[in-house]
Amino acid sequence: MNERMKTIRQILALSCLLLAPTTAWAQGSNGQTFESAREAVAHMRVGWNLGNTLDSNSGDTLHMWIEAEKNRTISTYETAWGQRVTTAPLFKMFKEAGFNAIRVPVTWYPHMEASFSSVRGYSDRGTWKYTPWLPSADDIGKQIQRDWMRRVHEVVDYVVGQGMYCILNIHHDTGASNTAWLIADEAVYAQQRERFEAIWTQIAEEFKDYDEHLLFEGYNEMLDSYRSWCFASFASPKRYDAATASSAYKAINSYAQSFVNAVRATGGNNAQRNLIVSTYGACDGNGDWNSHLQDPLKEMKLPADGAENHLIFEVHSYPDISNLASAKNTVNATIGHVKNYLVSKGAPVIFGEWGISGGGENRANHVAFVKFFAERCKANGMGLFYWMGLSDGSHRTVPEFNEQDLVDAMMEGFYGEGGYVGIDQVKAPEGVSPEGAASGSSPILYDLGGRRLGAPRGLCIIGGRKVLVK
Repeated sequence: MNERMKTIRQILALSCLLLAPTTAWAQGSNGQTFESAREAVAHMRVGWNLGNTLDSNSGDTLHMWIEAEKNRTISTYETAWGQRVTTAPLFKMFKEAGFNAIRVPVTWYPHMEASFSSVRGYSDRGTWKYTPWLPSADDIGKQIQRDWMRRVHEVVDYVVGQGMYCILNIHHDTGASNTAWLIADEAVYAQQRERFEAIWTQIAEEFKDYDEHLLFEGYNEMLDSYRSWCFASFASPKRYDAATASSAYKAINSYAQSFVNAVRATGGNNAQRNLIVSTYGACDGNGDWNSHLQDPLKEMKLPADGAENHLIFEVHSYPDISNLASAKNTVNATIGHVKNYLVSKGAPVIFGEWGISGGGENRANHVAFVKFFAERCKANGMGLFYWMGLSDGSHRTVPEFNEQDLVDAMMEGFYGEGGYVGIDQVKAPEGVSPEGAASGSSPILYDLGGRRLGAPRGLCIIGGRKVLVK
């Protein structure tokens, strides 16, 4: 077969694949070559968190108000924190607005083996009271309930069905509440390691055939035994305890390594899936008011991994924007710390959550900050996943944005003046001709990340999206 005919056949094969329904190409075959972590971060572009949804939980062993409802269903949890049952059109709206990635936080402990049979709620003189849940007597076990996994799977399909990237994690199984069973402590890690790895083995097996559009994130904001924010042992009596801090950072690195090992061991596409590990508390090293603020970045290690260049670091950032100039300085300083202490270790970084911690009543500042943050992340090759907002509550069922001004600012910050115009500008990578084939044959085209597509020129539909071929 001459080279011209081979090229034409390759183009036709690629075109058929890309024009097929998106759910088909979202599930890749075993053994396919995944893009690197850095490529994935670039291709995800702008992201959003489906928060207060699959992560909803009672959050207090003494006040298990969701579990007190004996006829609770999957939807009871999904709507418990004020959101609506998630549907596919929500992600279609985000995709068309210029977002290309969704982080799906999931809390697993209420959906395992604990029965919560002792939990009940009752009214005492107009005040609702609840009997406690005793994990020691009603353990969460190691097995995820099938109906819960089925719903998580369905939501993941909603995302990748739009051709978007999806990040799936373990969320409020960590954190400051007393229901958190994943604690940054060496002794707790030793106790929970088998359960932690069992959960990730089940998740990884469930999705092992999915392609590079699905990423796993090992854990959310994991804290020490004092539930310290900012840095390990900050909540201790003396505001710092070297032994507690050392144990916390060693534990974080152990959890990260266990996560990578468990996922890789399942094989298939998981052998090279891009995986995400967070710093202690997902701390970003922001501030100069304490000498230990950058410790979570300094102490974080890149896990050992047989799949080279498939790991990503994650931090979270919520500056106070009351003083916009100060907030911008904070962002620049934070990015500097992240580059110095994380990127330098050989992996890209995403801000898996970002937003504001104060000053939100000044809308002009909020809009300006969102644009600036997107600009700086884009300029430094870092991913950005806005925490909730943008479309909340009943707005998600329309669906519609209830904070269109922030969406517009984010798009303009990332894509430049004019924001996202609804089409992807397809260009060949540097040094490659758009035609890339013998004279007279069909053109070979590339997406924004330089991946080969194959399609005619003009306005086309590729993988369910409008593409302007130049």
